Amino acid sequence: MQKLQMVDLRRQYLKIKPQIDDAIQSVIDSTMFIGGSEVAKLSEELAAYIGVKHAIPCANGTDALQIALMALGLKPGDEVITPSFTYIATVEVVALLGLKPVFVDVTTDSFTMDPECVRKAITPNTKAIIPVHLYGQSADMEALLAISEEYNIPLIEDNAQAIGGNYTFSDGKTVKTGSMGRISCTSFFPSKNLGCYGDGGALFTNDDALAEQIKMIANHGQKVRYYHEMVGCNSRLDAIQAAILRIKLPLLDGYCDARRMAADYYDNAFKNNPKITTPFRAPYARHVFHQYTLKLTGVDRDEVPKQLAARDIPSMIYYPVPCHKQNMLKAYGTANDNLPVTDRLQDCVISLPIHTELTEEELSYITKNFLEIIG
Repeated sequence: MQKLQMVDLRRQYLKIKPQIDDAIQSVIDSTMFIGGSEVAKLSEELAAYIGVKHAIPCANGTDALQIALMALGLKPGDEVITPSFTYIATVEVVALLGLKPVFVDVTTDSFTMDPECVRKAITPNTKAIIPVHLYGQSADMEALLAISEEYNIPLIEDNAQAIGGNYTFSDGKTVKTGSMGRISCTSFFPSKNLGCYGDGGALFTNDDALAEQIKMIANHGQKVRYYHEMVGCNSRLDAIQAAILRIKLPLLDGYCDARRMAADYYDNAFKNNPKITTPFRAPYARHVFHQYTLKLTGVDRDEVPKQLAARDIPSMIYYPVPCHKQNMLKAYGTANDNLPVTDRLQDCVISLPIHTELTEEELSYITKNFLEIIG
């Protein structure tokens, strides 16, 4: 058995090595490293896959979130509702732009933004809502979109961990995650379900005017070269990354299926252990298992990774310190915010290896040892 990885990018690469190598060499031969046909074609293919009018690639997922807030014209002091139980990038961009993060709790099963908490957090200063599809599980978008429409507050969909997922509305309509927000954002960080071989990200929208704003902001605030109409930034996806993503995009659904198969194996192995709560699979969404994250009860969670490591099994805690308690946000005075579910989750969650290349032998080894450790 090979050395276990949280995400085994090497084995995934080896399966598509000829196509990837050819795509990279083609860009090098063209010397069109920034922009060009590869980026343009990727934009079209991403838009078609997600089911939106516009896909605008950028340098990374954090930039995507920042550009989204800038495109909506938010001003310093405006409030942005966000979960605290998420990667810091979701909140970091809010603070970076001088906006005020307003933290709401998540549901105990889905780990995603609780719509009722959102409703209670709205004030006249609320100018955006950012739900996060955490670990590959979609937030309850129908409820959140209803709130967004009722209060006329734009919703920015953070789809960095759930590209490839589906969401089904109560009327039976099924759409892709990343297609529902006024603007949606994703990341192509290498470990993502659709990852490139460096940094990368993209924004999605059906709004033509917003799409133009986003393109300008990502390109130094210019539509015509050297004529800068607004303060922007420099956030471009390079052509090599675009070429790699064009090879991998047609494989994304298969990648998500492979992750689900691994998750099914884990679920079946752990289902009878009262100390383990397996990931929730919402009836309204198709989980894509960017992470396989368990809740532990009656177990010293912080000892489990150490014991797993002793058996050469990697694991991760996503996230040991929620955003509202991070030192970088001390100025906002959020450390004592009342987020009971978030506070519980930080002490009980643990993530096991999940990726497209896991074998039955590896899954058996992980589950057998995990159960022995949990007891």
